Amino acid sequence: MEEQIDMNELGENIVRVLKTIFDPEIPVDIYELGLIYDVFVNESYEVKILMTLTSPNCPVAETLPMEVKEKVSSIDKVKDVELELTFDPPWDKDMMSEEAKLELGML
Repeated sequence: MEEQIDMNELGENIVRVLKTIFDPEIPVDIYELGLIYDVFVNESYEVKILMTLTSPNCPVAETLPMEVKEKVSSIDKVKDVELELTFDPPWDKDMMSEEAKLELGML
């Protein structure tokens, strides 16, 4: 049972870290923007993140995924981070959280 608590705690830590990473063009973190599609953690504490960018030509297409990988890798217990970038489905503003929409004056 203790293992499960660790996994939940690790998941929360990953989300907390993701919320410190911002899209430079939009003053909202990538988690609230809906750029993170999924986060998987296995028993070996290897993390796989499925994410997208606001567009394939996003100016941070090279640096943002690296920042995500580096910051999540720095979390205690995380052994490895695999990052998969996808544009399927393509990101759109409906994927943003209510909080992000409010922040950007869209509500």
